[in-house]
Amino acid sequence: MDALVLIDVQKGFSNEDLGKRNNPNAEENMLKIFEKFRKEKKKIIHIQHFSCEEGIFNRVENTEFKKGFEPLDGEIIFQKKVNSAFIGTDLEKYLKENEITDIVIIGLTLPHCVSTTVRMASNLGFKVILIEDATASFEMKDYYTDRILTAEEVHRFNITVLNGEFAKIIKTEDFLKKY
Repeated sequence: MDALVLIDVQKGFSNEDLGKRNNPNAEENMLKIFEKFRKEKKKIIHIQHFSCEEGIFNRVENTEFKKGFEPLDGEIIFQKKVNSAFIGTDLEKYLKENEITDIVIIGLTLPHCVSTTVRMASNLGFKVILIEDATASFEMKDYYTDRILTAEEVHRFNITVLNGEFAKIIKTEDFLKKY
């Protein structure tokens, strides 16, 4: 059995202070995947980030789900305080109790909560499909040179690292055709 895991599709990621973002169609692609799972009455799991530290996700208005991504009755929500959706939540227990072995992951942002959750899911023995154009990255400062890495550079690197070892990487349209 498979389930969709939506990670942190929250209003705070619309904050301009985060810098430039790639993949402006990520939410549109997420909605296509989301609607497919709802139509097929498959399990949908929402992950919601609440930070204990000062910043974007310790303000209530930023932790709300983006329009169109609000959970429906019967769709479970796990609230987390760190990058991984498995740390401090019952996500692993829920997946195992419901005999879910395969998960599809979409959400925000790729180099942080999405990547961390993908890695942990794989290490815990789940088969993971990551929809690469149903996630997004923000620009970041390079540790070594202080050069700003573009959001696309950050995204491509993270997809490259996750591909094969931690997840099967696929685009939205291919997923909709094959699954």
